[in-house]
Amino acid sequence: MSRVVHFEIHADDPQRAMAFYTKLVGWEFVKFGEMDYWLVITGDESTPGINGGLMPRHGAVGKKNAFMAYVCTIDVKDLDATLKSVEQAGGEVTLAKHAIPKIGWFAYAKDTEGNVFGLLQSDKSAK
Repeated sequence: MSRVVHFEIHADDPQRAMAFYTKLVGWEFVKFGEMDYWLVITGDESTPGINGGLMPRHGAVGKKNAFMAYVCTIDVKDLDATLKSVEQAGGEVTLAKHAIPKIGWFAYAKDTEGNVFGLLQSDKSAK
């Protein structure tokens, strides 16, 4: 098996995307070298999870050469509060909260760059 070890967010406006994720889930962004690339720090190294990167999008959205990222899911403590924060931060909820039985509550949203991401609140009693 191969595990996810890194993710990348492709953004039309990297500063806007960084502001969105900082406000929404508290991620930190650190410029990497001289190129237009920022490391995404998603949490303490002692907890499960991965870090990633953010860069300007290559190609225009809707065009054949546009880079559209994989959907990554973010673990949250309170999905209802987070979904409200998505819209307050300039994003959009694209799939409403629903149960994944015995796993938790799940929703999809879009960031300010049109990238889809998942949000999951763990709850083994979800039905």
